[in-house]
Amino acid sequence: MMTCIIIEDELPAQNLLKNFLNKIPDVKLVAAFQTALDANTFLKENEVDFLFLDINLPDILGIDFIKTIKNPPQVIITTAYPNYAVDSFELPTIVDYLVKPFSFDRFLKSIHKVEHIINRQEVKPNNHVFLNIDKTLHKILLSDVLFIESDRNYLTFVTLQKKYVFIDSLKNWNSKLTDDFIQIHKSYIINLNHIDKIAGNEISMGEIKIPIGRTFKPIFMKKFNS
Repeated sequence: MMTCIIIEDELPAQNLLKNFLNKIPDVKLVAAFQTALDANTFLKENEVDFLFLDINLPDILGIDFIKTIKNPPQVIITTAYPNYAVDSFELPTIVDYLVKPFSFDRFLKSIHKVEHIINRQEVKPNNHVFLNIDKTLHKILLSDVLFIESDRNYLTFVTLQKKYVFIDSLKNWNSKLTDDFIQIHKSYIINLNHIDKIAGNEISMGEIKIPIGRTFKPIFMKKFNS
C-alpha cells in the first residue's frame, strides 16, 4: 500500500482529494496540512511515498517548499494556475501537474504514474547487497549489518566487521532489505536480530544505543513481538 499526505490550504480542495483517495484502496492518506510549515515538521520524522501539493500556500510557494526538503517523496502538484507547470517539471520528484478543477479520471492517471515509479524503484530483497563506494563494489551480507544510519546526504552501514559510508538516503533502502530490518527512527534502520535490549524509547546493541522515534515505535513493537 502506498502512503501519501496532502498539503493544501483550501479545505474544499482538501476534501475533494480525500474523497477521491477514499475510492482507491491501495493508497493510504496519512495526514493533511494547510501550511508547508506544518507539513515540514511532519516530514522530518515521517516518510511517505508521495504527496499532493498546492502551489500557492500561505507561507511559501509549493515549488520552493519541495526544494527545501531533503530526499523529498514523489509529488503531484494540484493548482488552479497552469503557468507553473514548466518550472515544476524541472524538479525530478514532480510526477504530475493537476490543474483545478480536475476529474476523478485525471486524478487516477496521476496515481497510476506514482505507482509505476514506485514499483520501478523497488528491488527484491536478497541476502546480500553491493555498496558502490569510491568506484568499488563491496559485497555486504545483510545478516552482518547491525544498523543503517542516515546523516544529511550520507548513509553509514554498520556491520559486525566495519563501517561503510556513502551518499544515499534511507528511503532508497527500505525495499532492498529483508524482513529482519525495520526503520525505528527517521535516521535509523536496524537489524532486529542484533537487538540486545529495549528500554523505554531506546534499543541497545552491545554498547551502542539507538533511539526509537515516537511515530515508528508502535509498528516496531508490533513487529518485534510477532
